Parts: sequence; structure tokens; C-alpha cells
Amino acid sequence: MRTGNLKLVFAYLRLSNEEARSGESSSIANQRQMIQDYCHRHGITLVREFVDDGYSGGNFDRPAFQDMLRQLHDGKANMVITKDLSRLGRDMRESSYYAEQFFPENGIRYLTIADNFDTAHENVMAPFQFAMNEVYLRDGSRKVKDVLRSKRENGQYCACPPYGYRKDPMDKNRLTPDEQTASIVQRIFERAAAGDSSRKIALDLNADGVIPPLKYRVLFRDDFSPEGAARASDLWNYTTVKRILKNPVYLGHTMLGKSRKISVKSKKKVAVPQSEWAITHNTHPPLIASLLYDQAQRNLGRGRRTALSQNAIRKSIFSGIVFCARCGHSLCSCGTVYKGEREKYWYLSCTHQRGDIANRCDGVRIKYVDLIEVIRQDLNALLALTDAQAEALARAAVKKEHDTGERAARQARLQQAQARLLTIDKIVTKLYTDNAEGRLDDDRLTRMVQALEQESASHQAVIAELSQALPEQEDTEERYQRFFLLAKQCSHIDELDRETLLTFIDRIEVGPKQFENGLRKATHRNTPYRQDIRIFYRFIGEINMENEPKLEQPCNF
Repeated sequence: MRTGNLKLVFAYLRLSNEEARSGESSSIANQRQMIQDYCHRHGITLVREFVDDGYSGGNFDRPAFQDMLRQLHDGKANMVITKDLSRLGRDMRESSYYAEQFFPENGIRYLTIADNFDTAHENVMAPFQFAMNEVYLRDGSRKVKDVLRSKRENGQYCACPPYGYRKDPMDKNRLTPDEQTASIVQRIFERAAAGDSSRKIALDLNADGVIPPLKYRVLFRDDFSPEGAARASDLWNYTTVKRILKNPVYLGHTMLGKSRKISVKSKKKVAVPQSEWAITHNTHPPLIASLLYDQAQRNLGRGRRTALSQNAIRKSIFSGIVFCARCGHSLCSCGTVYKGEREKYWYLSCTHQRGDIANRCDGVRIKYVDLIEVIRQDLNALLALTDAQAEALARAAVKKEHDTGERAARQARLQQAQARLLTIDKIVTKLYTDNAEGRLDDDRLTRMVQALEQESASHQAVIAELSQALPEQEDTEERYQRFFLLAKQCSHIDELDRETLLTFIDRIEVGPKQFENGLRKATHRNTPYRQDIRIFYRFIGEINMENEPKLEQPCNF
């Protein structure tokens, strides 16, 4: 269809959620009436309206706007009218592109009613109008962030309620248990604490017909678009279970601000360092006790397989805890049965020493009963310490940390990386401004932004690593106090089991056998050897006592 000299107009109407709350001046009805009156006065044929209600002007990925561009491409109209330039969009660069380049190049006249912009005439003030619309966008984003930050600091929950909770009817910024789903969360933690894997928990929930979180929101709680509702699965999966198990909100704590948008114009989010998370304790009723939460965390990723229930399989308590000191891979059970004896020929061996593996490990192996005894003795030695000895051990650790300056160095690197990220954000914003004002061409802008994004990614990786290395809001002495408070629950260990192991130990590293006289391997059954064993305890890590755990005995294989 050719429009010829006819004035065939598309009306574009847009209103963001923030603007809708500010009053009626920019309402869809107000925009529609202004455009209809203008068309009537000037004899313009209004062909169709395109409405994006509830969409930000920060980007142009809006359904009605994109539909309008397709209709314009098909020649259905030769004019576009909006109430003002801000209705087209608030991104300075893209708004300028559509208004001053795309529409004129495609033979489309674009005009606004309130601020007298018209591509049929010279628009001297247009750059300032585009700039002021973006300033409004940035200022609005800043105000929203300030409100959210204030709410977070006061322990108010300003996000979508997690599964198991709902918004308190008397206070929308506070969580209260959801009677329909709280028991499901408790069941998940209880099964994880008992040793079930996330996958098994998910399968059991599916077998019982339990509705998964997103589907529950679609059916009973939130308003979803048809497209959003279609994405909700009817089945649980192990990642959903893990996400619930890792969330401290079920302890009654509010944790927000774990991610942020790259910029006001982007929807992409990046992880925020853990040290910058907004954490407020005891803001709502907990669904589970802290001991149950800790037990579930220790079992997370260390689930015992169903096959372990079979008597023919050796049941190692070290699954997911013992690793090779040479290559870092886990040690797994191996061995034989001779004359009905299983324990005597039971070993833990490195999994990364097969012949078909590139850069394979030379191999680390330790007898299962020997490792059990070493761990039991070392743990009993810690449990037997008096309060004075435990305090002395904590003071020695504090002194070592202070003398080496390790924590201060890590903190300094973390702060440097965080500061550089903030600088990169400012540089990128300045580059886009220079590009919009003609001081920087598009090709150079693309190259510079790509380089800055690569640098930003490397700094984010450093921040993530250092945030994990630094203790969470606790100094060394406090962490030692937590460990020995836990140790008081047990006076002596006669038989080491998995529950006790997970209660006190995070990780064990086993080194290779070291033989005397320069030997590289055992030459006979009773060849003596030594073997280093590093034990990393909960909260406090490795303890450097005078007698480090070592295995010294004749080789009996």
C-alpha cells in the first residue's frame, strides 16, 4: 500500500510504572486525547495506536514499538506522533537515532505535540531535549536505588517473596510464613540434612505431586503474562532444590542486593561481592533451625547414593571430603576382598590417575582404616583442649594473621578491584555521552567498550575470589570461639562416623607416600613411609599444632 501525499498517522503511547504512580499528566488516556485532538484539528488520518503501558523508556525493546516499526516498514503509515520526545524514549542515543535518522531516512515524518519537535523542520533544541530526558531517566533510577537501599538497611524485604513465604498482609515489607508451602521447605531441609541429594529430593517431590515454586506463583500468587506463565514447569529439578537449600532467608534473615544492573540502560545483571550484600538478621519468622540449616549445607553436594544401601558396596564416610594433595581431585573407595576380609584391603585412591587422562596424577592412596584413626586422634586432641589452651590457640592464629598481613593484603586488593569497577562504569557512561554528542565515532566506541567489559569481567572474577577468601563479618578469634563452642557438644569420639565428620571438618587433603633413603616406591611389604594429611576444620580451617597429622608406619601392601 502506497501512502502518497495522504497524512496517515501512527500514534505511539508509552507509560512506565514509575510515571503511572506520579499522576495523571502522562497517563495513556491523556496522551490519547491530545493526539486525537491534534489529528482532528490538522486533518490527519489516525490509522492506528500502539501502546506500551508499563514499559520503561530506558530501552527500545518494547512489543508495541517493535510492532509499529514492522508496520512502518510495510508502508502502512507515513507519520508518527507522540505526546512528547520522552514518550518515544529516554535513552539519549537511541531516541536521537530514531527521531533524527531512522524516521527521516525511511520517509516518515515524526512530530511531538508538547515540545514542538518535527522532522519537517529544523530542531535546534533537540540535543538538549534528548539529554534532559536521559537525565530524568538517570535521576529516577537513582531515586529508586536510594529507596531500595534505605529499605534494605532497615531490614525491609523489597523483593519477590521466596518460596515458603508470602508478604505480610499488615506490612508489605515484611515476610510471613506461607501456610501452603512452608512445610515443603521444612521437608526439603530435613531430607538434605538426612543425606538425600538434591536430585533425589526433587524426584520425591514430583512423585508426591508437589507444585514447584514458579508454577505455584503462576497458579496461586502472582499475575503473570501468558508468555511468562507458559515458562513455568510442572516439575521440580535439583537446581531449584539447591537454590532453596542455599538461601539463608529461611533462618529469618533478609539478604538482598546480591546482583546489580550494569547500567540504567541495560537489563544485564552482574554479581555483587558478598561483602556488599545487604544482610539484616532476624527480620521475619524462621522456617528452620540453624542446626538443621548447617547440617543441610554440609551435606549439599555430598549426597549419598542409593547404591550405598547395598551391603556389597563399601560405605565410605569421606565422600566429597577427602582430596588428593597433588592434583586436587577427590579420593574414592577401592580395594579387594581376600578371604572374606574387606576392611583390611580397603583404600581411598585418587580418581585422576587413569592412563587415558591428560596430565594425569601420579597417584595418592591411603588405607581407609588408617585415615579413620588419624582423623579420630587429631579430632580428639582438639576436643581435649582446655578453655585456656583453646584461647591460646586462637591468639596464636590471630598473631600469625596480623604478622603476615595476609588479610590486609586481600582486603586491599578487593577494594582496588571494586574501585576500578566503579571507574569503568563512569568511563562507559562518558563514552556513550561523547558518542551521542558526536565527539566519538561508533567503531571506536564499540572497541573501547569491549575492552572495558573484558577488564570489568577480570575484576569481577578477582572480587568473587577474594570475597570467598575473606571471612564473613567475623574475625579469627570469633571463628575459633564458634568452633570450640561446637566442640563442647562432644567430649570424646570412640568411633568416627559421617555425621561427626561433617560437624567438625570441611576438607581433608592426603599427600603422597614419602619413603626413606630416596625410594620412590615400596620395595617390600614392610617398607616404612610417611604421609602428610591436612585437615581443614569448620570455621577455622587448618590448625598448625606442633604435631601435624602424619602417617608413619611400615608399608603393608
